[in-house]
Amino acid sequence: MIGLDHSAVYNARNPEMSVPSSRAHWPCCLLLLLTKLVFASDWKQPEAQLAQKIAAATDSGVVALEVTNRSSISAAEVEEIHREIVALLTASGVRIWEPNQAASTIRITLSESLQNYVWVAEIRQGTSDPVILMVSAPRPDSALSPQNTAPLTIRATQLIAQPDRILDATVIEGNPRRMLVLATGAITPYEFRDGHWNAGQALTITHAHPFPRDLRGRIVLRKDHLFDAYLPGLVCRSTNSSPLALNCAHSDDPWPLQTEQFGVSGFFAPARNFFTGALVPGVGRQRSAPAFYSAAAVSKDRYTLWILAGVDGQLHLLDGINQQVETKIHWGSSLAGVHASCRTGGQVLVSSTGEAGTDSIQLFELPNREPLPVSQKLDLNGTITELWPSSDGESATVIFRNSATGNYEAMFLNLICSQ
Repeated sequence: MIGLDHSAVYNARNPEMSVPSSRAHWPCCLLLLLTKLVFASDWKQPEAQLAQKIAAATDSGVVALEVTNRSSISAAEVEEIHREIVALLTASGVRIWEPNQAASTIRITLSESLQNYVWVAEIRQGTSDPVILMVSAPRPDSALSPQNTAPLTIRATQLIAQPDRILDATVIEGNPRRMLVLATGAITPYEFRDGHWNAGQALTITHAHPFPRDLRGRIVLRKDHLFDAYLPGLVCRSTNSSPLALNCAHSDDPWPLQTEQFGVSGFFAPARNFFTGALVPGVGRQRSAPAFYSAAAVSKDRYTLWILAGVDGQLHLLDGINQQVETKIHWGSSLAGVHASCRTGGQVLVSSTGEAGTDSIQLFELPNREPLPVSQKLDLNGTITELWPSSDGESATVIFRNSATGNYEAMFLNLICSQ
């Protein structure tokens, strides 16, 4: 299982989508109309750009259109933008219809950064992966402060690749930088010198009971000692002095689900590859949830929203009082909550599987609990096995098995704020 440049970057058209010849080249009269409109008001240029991109990417001429405002644009202006985009799409041959009679659904979200208005169109056609289109327009200095900031880029840096399975890897910033790699039988420390990660003495993981076949594990950095390593039915604790040593003991203690800031842990099924749903101390009043593979926490103004990728294939949202099953969002089983330094709220790194069977990662925000993509997809040449947030919550580590080499690879994911 997944960047936006300094200006708005647009997803390429889905190669599986055909573009009817009537819209592959816009009629001269429409182009003339757009030329006149572009300079009529502040919104004409992004309206024209977004309508043209939607028309080029939409396979069917019958679509349902929804516009959601997450910016400081007034309600009256949003209505005008909606009308103009509908008019432009209609002029290009696209018909706007009711959702139950449309072949495609287009959801346009109006957001903004400190410098630009950023408009995102998500096009869904049947069971195909959604197509994400973005345009931007300069934001005047007099505009109100935005709730959202610039589009984000997911930057991936390879840490290590090896034939043996990798369960987790975490980077410890410092001079030199260090890294801990959790594998099935050992934890190996590394130091970054001369442009390379150099392995130290591996710390053997001792355990009395056999591990499940689909083994999972996580490394959590600590303040009073270097780290704890969680595996099914086992917790290993490091010393805090050099040379490092490792003490492992049978344990049913819950695993931390995100970072210490959120303080929620979940019990892991010792003979399986998922969390049972029992939570400690819980999310508000909620002490349990359906069994899940992964969890992500997103900070809101007055509460924390927890998103669980359930074993039942559904997303479960917990806010401390209510549990919501989200049937319309189809994400993969690997989620990680993160927080970009340039954003006021949290984001979720989400896995998904493409038609070729390889996975990708994309970054979402959930204003009003509606997923809004805030990055392009980062495609991986393989299948994700783990996705864990870093200890500071501002980055993550993804583990995947490379389809071409068969090796397990660990990559460090950090979030870049576009300017």
